[in-house]
Amino acid sequence: MATLTIRNLDERIKAQLRIQAARHGRSMEEEARTILRSAIEAQQPTSAHKSLGSRIHQHFAELGGVELELPERSSLPKPALFDGESALET
Repeated sequence: MATLTIRNLDERIKAQLRIQAARHGRSMEEEARTILRSAIEAQQPTSAHKSLGSRIHQHFAELGGVELELPERSSLPKPALFDGESALET
């Protein structure tokens, strides 16, 4: 593992780090590692992480797909009417 020394760290930041570490039950060193890890991971391209839809698909892919038969359309779709609008007659 590498060692990192941070010089000229503001005393106020150091005190806040100590308080935050205590809240999380960690040492200041571990808290700093956690903060750095989170910051770096947040900057990684989203392509490295699969989207929710892709993860759901991967989870259920082994079960196989379902082919549904779609009925024929008997009429054309009609546009939605909003309050105060009337249907346009053609």
